[in-house]
Amino acid sequence: MPQNDEATRLRAIVADYEKKMTDAAALIARVRHEINNPLAALLGQAQLLLREELPDKPRKRVETIESLAVRIKEIVAELRGIQTPLPAGGREE
Repeated sequence: MPQNDEATRLRAIVADYEKKMTDAAALIARVRHEINNPLAALLGQAQLLLREELPDKPRKRVETIESLAVRIKEIVAELRGIQTPLPAGGREE
């Protein structure tokens, strides 16, 4: 019966790991959502300002804001790839 105990222990470890991965995926989804909402507004406002006639110094500042917002947007988009956990068994379908 030692093999049965080992199999039960391994199943429990796998189940715990899968729960943690599911919890992590849910957290990533919430973080992405909470960052993307204000980020979209920030990026939109910067782009609206860039449509206006601005002196050089303020224009450069708004361009910097836009550039950094796009950078954050790209980083947050990368999280989508790890947001969905692998199916049971650890293999992608």
